[in-house]
Amino acid sequence: MTIKEKAAAMKLDSTLMASKSAEIRNHALANIAKALLANQDEIFKANKLDLEEAEKNNIPEAVVKRLKFSPQKLADVTKGIENLIALPDKVYETQFVRELDEGLTLVRESCPIGVIGVIFEARPDALVQIASLCIKSGNCAILKGGSETKHTNKVLFSLIYQAAVESGLPENCLFQAEQRDEISELLSCHESVDLLIPRGSNAFVQYIMNNTKIPVMGHADGICHIYVDKDFDIEKAIPVIIDAKTQYTAACNSVETLLVHKEAVDALMPRLTEAFKAHQIELRATADIADKYDSKPVTDEDFATEYLDLIISAKTVENINEAILHINKYGSHHTDCIITENREAAEHFMKMVDSAGVYQNCSTRFADGFRYGFGAEVGISTGKIHARGPVGIEGLLTYKYKLFGNGQTVQDYASGKKEFHFKDLK
Repeated sequence: MTIKEKAAAMKLDSTLMASKSAEIRNHALANIAKALLANQDEIFKANKLDLEEAEKNNIPEAVVKRLKFSPQKLADVTKGIENLIALPDKVYETQFVRELDEGLTLVRESCPIGVIGVIFEARPDALVQIASLCIKSGNCAILKGGSETKHTNKVLFSLIYQAAVESGLPENCLFQAEQRDEISELLSCHESVDLLIPRGSNAFVQYIMNNTKIPVMGHADGICHIYVDKDFDIEKAIPVIIDAKTQYTAACNSVETLLVHKEAVDALMPRLTEAFKAHQIELRATADIADKYDSKPVTDEDFATEYLDLIISAKTVENINEAILHINKYGSHHTDCIITENREAAEHFMKMVDSAGVYQNCSTRFADGFRYGFGAEVGISTGKIHARGPVGIEGLLTYKYKLFGNGQTVQDYASGKKEFHFKDLK
């Protein structure tokens, strides 16, 4: 069966999937978690094959870190599934009830989007998170993972799909696309696929957006910033900056650029550069910092680069507004942080920085659906339409309007025979 044929079958089954009760969907998730744990040796064996092939093919270290599926990753994804099960059901939730006139009532109700295509990078844990979120939100999903994790993804999908169907979900609830050339076919399925979520490089996401009629949600680069204000606490600043750079360097929410208020440079940089050396972080900075602290000079290209490596750019700024302008110019609208004890400065920064996540005195690595209490995420959206930031259950739902009447016609209201008397009941 081709992708187009499979997508059409999934479209027909999407209403059946949406109709499944929360109990059935949660039961499926519980069985998926059990299946993953029961078959972990098979999963780790497949992942070992992927790691061996990555080494032979000289895959970049940043990618290798993403594709490794360790016992800790397994524990994390199963914990995420448990958290998803515990979350309240949002499918067919009444959002408001409005009486337009006596006997004419409008209801807005949440509902699944339908068929979602997710094309994601070399992270096996992403497959588990995406499939679980789509099931929890009542959506059908077409999943295409990176070829670097083909062995791991094949085992994971097989376990997830079998557990889902045996738990009462429709046969076409999930599908795994395994061939690279299937991406092009998926992009042409605008009659059956309701939403595409690409996760990968900027060039890849732009390719998806430019070659499909299907709505696309996601983000390209993750160029995240930390701005150290003049009123900062160094005991907070050093651990936050180091965590944001090193806790998972290859992640899209790791910090890439440090902006430092000119009055904070001398208080911050001596200790921070020592911390950078201790963690083997390469510093690229503007001249005033580079000359004094023996770093490489920074360029405009550096400011527009997502390193995904132990490299960080640094720039001195005159004031908070210069920092905000820099972030809005060079950033990817992902996640940016201010280190300050000044409440007004923090509020100004958070209001003016045009990003999906704006933080005060904490690591940018918190930008994650699991850490937000969403259970997991299908990705992070830097757009402003529909969903923004880590996309959890609510980001995979839309809504429909239901109007309950008793023989009313528009002509009665157009002629003045009747009048609306809008009254919100919920």
